[in-house]
Amino acid sequence: MGEPIKVLLVDDHQVVRRGLRTFLEVQDDIEVVGEAADGAEGVARAEELRPDIVLMDVKMPGMDGIDALRRLRELDNPARVLIVTSFTEQRTVVPALRAGAAGYVYKDVDPDALAGAIRSVHAGHILLQPEVADALLSQEEANMGQGRGGSLTEREREVLGLIADGRSNREIARALVLSEKTVKTHVSNILMKLDLADRTQAALWAVRHGVTG
Repeated sequence: MGEPIKVLLVDDHQVVRRGLRTFLEVQDDIEVVGEAADGAEGVARAEELRPDIVLMDVKMPGMDGIDALRRLRELDNPARVLIVTSFTEQRTVVPALRAGAAGYVYKDVDPDALAGAIRSVHAGHILLQPEVADALLSQEEANMGQGRGGSLTEREREVLGLIADGRSNREIARALVLSEKTVKTHVSNILMKLDLADRTQAALWAVRHGVTG
């Protein structure tokens, strides 16, 4: 077994943090390395501890989860952020995904599903539930490259399909027998041609338009 997945818990409710820690401490491949009670503390702890995954609440006093996520991206912190939310907060999940979240889980998630979500996001996958993906797509369809798929080359469509499958650049390079540098160039061209901001939007566009790996 390799190194455990290092997880940072960011939530203003101590009871929630305690529950999440209890869920995760029984997993052999997951290690909770720290906790934070608000977004600002979460950013500072993420910079200090360099976790693999940050489980981030959305609504917190002071700096909320979305602003904390944006700050982590500005700092080029490599941690992948998994939003922990409730179904009723769907309107706040969409901005979080736009800001670069790798996905989200509900606060009432069962332990096995939570551990599975962490492993999936750590492996490079994007974790979206259909109802939130639909909300994001309907809000962004006007400026997410609608009707521009025809400008992609066949190779770019192959790369896009693998992005939609949650593959990393390294995995795409292996699958298509290309160098990682070439894959990065293809990804940049895809985002430019479709006028998309990041891989999450590219994956959503691919799903909506039936481009699969």
